[in-house]
Formats: sequence, C-alpha cells, structure tokens
Amino acid sequence: MVNIVHKFGGSSLSSADRYHAVANIVLANTEQGDCVVVSASGKTTDTLVKLWQSYQQQDSQAVSDILLLIDNNQRALIEQLLIGQNKQQALAQLKDELAVLNELISQQQLLEAPLLAHGEVWSARLLAAYLNQLGVDSQDVDARQLFTLNGGQLLHQKNQQQCSDAISRTHINVVTGFIAADCQGNTVTLGRNGSDYSATLLASYTFAKQVSIWTDTQGVFSTDPRKVKNAVKYAKVCREQANLLARLGNPVLHAKTLSPLKDSEIKLVVRSSFDCDATPTEVVKEGYSKAKRFITTLDNIDLLRVDKLSSGEVGELSQLIQHSLHHFTKEGDTYLLVPGQSTHQVVSHLAGRANIVESNLSGCAVVAPTADVSALTEQATALLKEQSIHPRFVQQDDNYVLILNDQAIDSDVLTLLHDKLVNKGQELAIIVAGLGNVGEVFLSQLQAQFARLSAQYKVKVVALLRSKQMLFSASGLNTETWQEQWHNEAQSYDKAELLARINELDYEHKVVIDITASEAFSQLYPDFVELNCHLISANKYAGTAANGWYQNLRTNLAERNLLWRYNTSVGAGLPINFALADLQNSGDSINRIEGVFSGTLSWLCSSYDGSVPFSDLVLQAQQMGYTEPDPREDLSGRDMQRKLLILARDLGLDLELDDIALTPLMPEQLAAGSWQDFLANKQLLDEFMTEKAAQAAAEGKVVRYTGAITLLDGKVQAQVGLVNVGKDDVLASLKPGDNIFVINSQWYTDNALVIQGPGAGKEVTAAGVHSDLYWLVNNLK
Repeated sequence: MVNIVHKFGGSSLSSADRYHAVANIVLANTEQGDCVVVSASGKTTDTLVKLWQSYQQQDSQAVSDILLLIDNNQRALIEQLLIGQNKQQALAQLKDELAVLNELISQQQLLEAPLLAHGEVWSARLLAAYLNQLGVDSQDVDARQLFTLNGGQLLHQKNQQQCSDAISRTHINVVTGFIAADCQGNTVTLGRNGSDYSATLLASYTFAKQVSIWTDTQGVFSTDPRKVKNAVKYAKVCREQANLLARLGNPVLHAKTLSPLKDSEIKLVVRSSFDCDATPTEVVKEGYSKAKRFITTLDNIDLLRVDKLSSGEVGELSQLIQHSLHHFTKEGDTYLLVPGQSTHQVVSHLAGRANIVESNLSGCAVVAPTADVSALTEQATALLKEQSIHPRFVQQDDNYVLILNDQAIDSDVLTLLHDKLVNKGQELAIIVAGLGNVGEVFLSQLQAQFARLSAQYKVKVVALLRSKQMLFSASGLNTETWQEQWHNEAQSYDKAELLARINELDYEHKVVIDITASEAFSQLYPDFVELNCHLISANKYAGTAANGWYQNLRTNLAERNLLWRYNTSVGAGLPINFALADLQNSGDSINRIEGVFSGTLSWLCSSYDGSVPFSDLVLQAQQMGYTEPDPREDLSGRDMQRKLLILARDLGLDLELDDIALTPLMPEQLAAGSWQDFLANKQLLDEFMTEKAAQAAAEGKVVRYTGAITLLDGKVQAQVGLVNVGKDDVLASLKPGDNIFVINSQWYTDNALVIQGPGAGKEVTAAGVHSDLYWLVNNLK
C-alpha cells in the first residue's frame, strides 16, 4: 500500500528555508501513496509546553506573551511559504485556532494534550499546502484519525483499518506525528519524540517497505559527532543495540521507535535532511549486522532503587514523563535511571516504592559486543580516574557498562574514551584490485604487515579482483592461501554486483586498493566513494582524468571525510607526494620540479652510450620486463606526462593533460602501425637517438628524458621530452632504472632538494602501496 514512510523532526522544519529543503526531499524521494510524518516545527512543542505551564501557574502575562510568540512564528512561516488564496486561508485558520485557545484559557478549560497537538497539526497542514502549491497532490492527515488507544494500548486491528481508509493512494500523505486518540476521541500523545514512533507505527499498519527518519545528523554514530571529531558513522546497526542506545541517551533513536518493526521486514534508515547525499545508517534485524561499539553520555541523572518494578510500569513511566527510561537489576535490587527534572514525578507515581540512591549524576555508557564489555569496563574506569573522574556507580551487563559520576564528561574526555575504547574495536575491510606482479607481491608482504596494522584496527582482505573475476568473502580471505582459493572459488562479476557486495560489507572502514593499470576501473572511484570507501591507487588514470571529474572526486572524498593515497602512482615507492605535501604544509612555496619519473626511460637513457643501437636496448628492456608489452607505450612519454600532471595537481594547479607539452622518445612515424611495423623500421629510432646524442655531445652534455614544471610570475610551464644536461648535473649521473625528482622552492633555491631511488620494480612498488596503507590506518584513528 505504501512504499516509504518519511519522518521529519522539528529541526528539519525550523524555518521557511528548511520547509523548502524538506519539500525538495519529498519531491525527490516519494511517489503517490507515500507518507510524510512531521513533528512540530523548530521549538514549537517546547513553546506550547511553556504555555501549558504558565496556564497552570495562572500567569496571565506569560500566557499572553507566549501566545503572541506562537502567532508571530506560525504567521511568519505561512507568509514566507504560501501565496494568494492559500496564504489567506491558512492565516485565517491560524487566527481562528488561536482565538479558540484564548477562549479555552479564559474559561479555564484548556487541556494539555490537545494544546500540544497544535504543533504537529500546523506543520502537517503547512507542508501539505506548500507541496500542493508546488504542484504535488498532497493532503494533511491528522493522526487522531489513524491511531486509537484504549487504556494506553493500541487497537491494532482498528488502527490498520483506519489507516487503510484515510491514507490516499493518489496523494502524498502528510501525517501529524506525536498524537493519537483514545476510544472517546480525546487527544493523547505518544510521548516526547513520539513522531518517530508514529512513523514506524504507520509503516507497520500500512505494510510499508521502508521508514526513513530524516534528522539533523547523518546517521547513527559511535558517539556524538558534535563532541568527537572522529566519531564513526555506522552503515548498519542492529535493532537490539539501537534500542539499548535509545534508553542510554543516544539522541538519534528512541526506545519505542523500533517496537512496531519487531518481526517485520520493514527497512529503517536514518538520514540527514541537511545533507541528503550522505549515506544513511540502516537499522537492521538481529543477525544482519555485527555488534558495534558506542559511547553515550548522560547528564543530570538520578538513580532510583525501586521495589517490585515491572517492565510494563517502565513503559507507563516513560509515557508519564515523555522520556525513555532504562532499568536494570544489580545484586537483587532494581534500579531506574531518571532525568533529574522528572524524578519528583516518578517518585510520586511509584507511591513509596522508590528511593533516590544518587542524585544529580553525570556519566557515560559504553555499548559493545558481549565479549568486549569486561575489558572495556576496566579500560573506561581506569581512563576516567586518570582524568580525576571517579565513578560513583558502575553497572556492567552483558552488552554494556554504565558509569555514573559527579562530573560531566566533556568533549576532551569523551574523545579520549572514544580513541581508547571505540577505535580499537573497529575493522577495516580491504578490496584489492589487480593481481599482477605488484599485486601478488603486495599480498605476499601483507601477512607480515597485519601485526603492525592491527595495532590500530582489525584488518581483513575481503575481496580480490582481476580483470572480470572476483574472489569475495565478507568475513575475510586467507591471504596465505589466496591463490588456491582463487583457483577454486573466483567468479565472474560486473560493476553492479561488485558495488552491491561492497555496499553490504558491515565494516567501520573500507578501502579499495587499485593496483591495476585500468582506466575503466579508475572510473569506478566515484562509486566507491559513494559507498564510503577510502582509496589507495597505484593507478595513474584517476589522478590525470579531466579536471572537472578529478575535482568532483576530491570534493566528494572531503565531504565524506575519506582519504585517498596514491604515492606509488609517481616514483614507485619514493615519497615524492609526501615531500610535496610536507613542504607546502610547512609554508614553503615550490616553483620548479624537474626529473626523470619513468624507471623504463631512466634505464634506457642512462644505459645508452652509443656502443649498441638504442633499439637493442629497448628490446633488452622488454625482455627484462622493464617495459609495457608494447614498449612504444613507454617511448611515447605519455606515462611521464601523466605523472607530471599528478605532481602539478599536488601543487594545487588546475591543469589538464593536454596542458603539458609532450615530445615522444621516438620519431612520430613509429607510433603508427603494429609492433611488427616498429621492428621493421627500428633503424629510424636508432638514427633519431644517434642524432640527439651527437647534438648533446657537441655541447659536452648527455641526453635525458625528463618532465619539468615551472611556476614563474603566476605562469605555469610544463613539458615532457628529451633534454641535454651537463655531465656534472645530478640528472646526468642517474643510475639506470632510478627515478629522480629535483625540487626548487623558496627554501631550496640554489641547492635543490633531490629525491632519488628505484623508480620501478614490483617489490618497491608493493612496498609503496603498503606505506600508503599504513599511513591510512594511522590517520583513521
């Protein structure tokens, strides 16, 4: 009947601009028959609560002031969003409703629940009117027509029929959250944050496929991301942990929200209405996600000991104070955690069965897999004591520990706890693409690296890719026997299947390591980023793609706080990218980079002395595996051109590949035809190099194939080709096969910074990829 139920909280509807944003989300994510559940806009409910309190206190001046504030706020929203007759009708309706409230107040007949219901009614009515104004057929639905309770219990069969009757299949249904009715038609509320509950109830009654909770955060995090910069957003959280978190202070999900989804196939996702492109958190059934680690904080909490407390009473008390409550048993006694401002109300309701054990407490709760809880309890209490925070009360259960103390847990302490307790439990999934010479060596080296990497994270290789075949195991592959597994289990795959499998991975971090030379595979990088994958590249194509594509990739990575390392794309294992970053980060200004960035061309030019034809050296290099299968790929200079572009972009220059002048290391006519055509005319290459070497010798110099980029007076010059260098030049003495980078900067003007070493070879390149991986792991923490 309904595809998706969307729910928007008060912060998502706090202004006219936010209504615009929500309307755009609705337009992009709904179809006819879908439902949109809304809370009261902004702080409207809080304002209505203050009105009720002032009414009870018979503070007529406060009542008058608050009514005026409500009038102004609602009127401003209407005037900014609606036009023409729609606006006039909405303003008149608001005026009539406020007049009725005034009359009820003057006659001392105001009731709390109907008063509070106005916030959601106004939101639903305004959003539906605004959507209609945009040309979207919409209707506002008062949830008192949908949900009926008898003695606090939902009448499920009746409610299912009421939803079937009231929910339109041809409109977008904008439904009030938070409110329902009893059997006499009186208004009742579903508790604070009851709009989430309304959404999941509605989804259950209408057999929806999904509930999307749109909030002001991007999903469910390991801790409050506003307090801890490195808080981890989880892609999946199991319902049991989500329910526990709700009772222990997590502000995103609330305890009753999940109950209507029990034993159902309805998907629940938590998304950001402020960043619609951010990937959501999916709350899944038990067994569909591993248990994660979380830290929540609590403030102004009272601890009560209660005699003969039943689970049903906990629900009643939660409804009474409109707040989720957590209870537990310790040494035969039952305890209840209660917000300080509600303690008197709870104690009075329990009529002599509750005693305050501790008051005005703060603290934290660590939620974790059962096997981890004992160790985390010791670590948490020890760390708090190091910060001079001494626990007053500790409750350790199977899947959490609660630590209460006198001092609030500030952001600094919470960050320390998070680094010690949560980061250590995270897992990193590695997807390796490319199983050629470098890829095989990388995997052979990886086993020895696990111990170093696992000091921070549990690291698992979950996928190996080669051409159109894939070996995939979500729980991890054995890197010591991967060849045998590959032979027995590798299967063909396509793009859609690969992305689906990566999306299903339940890991805190994922990294795609690209050791291919495939341009097509590099084009998948934006898809990997959408799936929250970090990137490590030995592949040069992404770094030299069209600048618009490249900049978008960079932007998307930054927006998702994802990392991209590609040091081996230039210079094999040499730390050239690190060096350029360090120089610029320290305030230096680089004005020139020149060097030999190809191990193949370095070997050819440094080995050539005229004693043997240059073409013989090319064939020798081919036999030794130094060149591409067709060595003209190396002689073309395109590889050097791409590497120079990567360096230029590391300097912040917006260059395209064609902005770099290119002169190949061979006559133009040899580039055409087949490799056999080349061999038949190889004397042209020999004549070409003989002439170039003779010209250099006449100047007392030698030939080298270099790339250079120069920044002078705001202008950029970049070229790749043969140059003549003096015999005392550092480029002249280059060891065959080495790469060299000569860097001039503000600080290295007369005496250049030189980085030199092997520029090719599967061992050094694989080691460079490991260096990038180790850097990534350390920066994740």
